[in-house]
Amino acid sequence: MRSLRFVSWFLPILVLAQTPAPTIESGSDWAALFNGRDLAGWVNVGREKWVVENGAIHGSAVSHDYGYLRTEKDYSDFDLSFRFKCETLGNSGLFFRARFKPGTTEIVQGPQFEIDCTIGRHTGGVYDVGRQWLVWPAPENETVVRQGDWNEYLLQVHGVHYVSRLNGVTMVDYTDPKRFGETGSIALQLHAGGGADMLFKDILIRDLSRR
Repeated sequence: MRSLRFVSWFLPILVLAQTPAPTIESGSDWAALFNGRDLAGWVNVGREKWVVENGAIHGSAVSHDYGYLRTEKDYSDFDLSFRFKCETLGNSGLFFRARFKPGTTEIVQGPQFEIDCTIGRHTGGVYDVGRQWLVWPAPENETVVRQGDWNEYLLQVHGVHYVSRLNGVTMVDYTDPKRFGETGSIALQLHAGGGADMLFKDILIRDLSRR
């Protein structure tokens, strides 16, 4: 029943994610997290370069440090839909309930849904600061990620229950035995080491924090 409910929640947004220009119907509880024009509502954490190009957020490494683009607003529980494309095979991720040490790029709280277009790097898995890997996708799903093309990511964060779907395939369905933090920002990552070059677009959120 859990998987059926998940499909029913995401079916409308899955249709949106497969169209060139997603729209939000009047009265919908989905909202755009990125307006497609500028970085209003987002904060650059670190020295990496984040710009808007052709309706997408383009994050590129200009140093060998970590870089993040986080939301100004905090979220607790949500459903999230977006597309990503790896321009290079650098590592990235989507952090949730994230907190940073003031004035630094050091994450002190927040798991992430992995993004890495190199095959076998567990895109769709959940990695947590301090605890490291919480869950990986099944081995047969490691090739679901598309190299050099747009990927559709659907994420569900409900309490300690985390679900990721990549290009229509369920990657993980995980219940965290020990939740750290009730709320925090959503943050896109560029991994340290240089070479990361990522595109993100069509970012839509169904905020469940207020319910």
